[in-house]
Amino acid sequence: MRITRSLYAIIATILIAAVPLAAPAQFTIGVGFTVGSAPPPMPYYAQPAAPYPNYQWTPGYWGYGSAGYYWVPGTWVAPPSVGVYWTPGYWGASGGGYGWNAGYWGASVGFYGGINYGYGYPGTGFYGGSWNGGNFAYNTAYANVNKTVIHNTYNKTVVNKNVCNNCKNVSYNGGSGGINAKPTQAQIDARKNGRAPTTSQKNQATIASEDRNQLASVNKGKPTVTASQKAFDNSNKPSNFAPVTAADKQNAQNANKGGNAGASSNNANQPKHQNKQQQMQGGQQQPKHQNKQQQQMQGGQQQPQPKHKNAGGKPPQGGMQGNPNGGNPSGGGKNKGNKQGGNGQPPL
Repeated sequence: MRITRSLYAIIATILIAAVPLAAPAQFTIGVGFTVGSAPPPMPYYAQPAAPYPNYQWTPGYWGYGSAGYYWVPGTWVAPPSVGVYWTPGYWGASGGGYGWNAGYWGASVGFYGGINYGYGYPGTGFYGGSWNGGNFAYNTAYANVNKTVIHNTYNKTVVNKNVCNNCKNVSYNGGSGGINAKPTQAQIDARKNGRAPTTSQKNQATIASEDRNQLASVNKGKPTVTASQKAFDNSNKPSNFAPVTAADKQNAQNANKGGNAGASSNNANQPKHQNKQQQMQGGQQQPKHQNKQQQQMQGGQQQPQPKHKNAGGKPPQGGMQGNPNGGNPSGGGKNKGNKQGGNGQPPL
């Protein structure tokens, strides 16, 4: 059956309603749903240097819209307040489909599906830096920092045995081939009290959704712009920006017709959404709740990993969020312009 704009709007509304964020304005751009088609693997890319003190890195991810999956470049943004950290969003498989769980700001980093986003986000916790009073100290073992501009830094490489080291490019939780991970109670509570993305983050996703070069159907999972030092907006777009065409949207609709690839409210594989408070989470459908704040994100059992030796100095006062993870960030050098770093490495 043919996918209509109204169907995308309904699906997006359901998914947005499923994310219990405290902020009144919900994040709508980059939220999507498809049946029988998982998001592409995570691309390799180099992280540009942090432009200003206290700016936070928000990893790139695959969004979904009327023309299919598109890559939202990672970027540095000003946090909404001092002392908060960004928890990335993630795709979770359930009932033959894939639902998007939006990212949020909070006092600690919560569950993000076990996805290895790199640059301090290895799958659990965050190790790219920590707040020390009113200043953010960057861990240069994971964050690309120009020390002539930013002086509040330290270097500590840590190892996390709970990270799925064989899942470096997997971009979704649960389902066939997905990452098996589930949240702790503390991470569930963190999502309940999360704050919505900033305007800069919304602009970044909006521009990405409108640029056909970011479409997976066009770039075959290898976008030309994988990261940007500053967030895009209407006056600051990628140099090769090209609007999404009607043909792009039609091709996406054709690709999703029939069978498991179909995205229709009448499709047998479509999860039922009789209650907007239900959330697609980490591999299984969640029961209905009377209170949105009671929802949980579920996944499989995390696979044990071999133990590694922990090395490095101590972080500054305030500590790091979550469990440590080893390795170097993806292509930790400077990223020239907004283009994909040629020396980018897999997220670690």
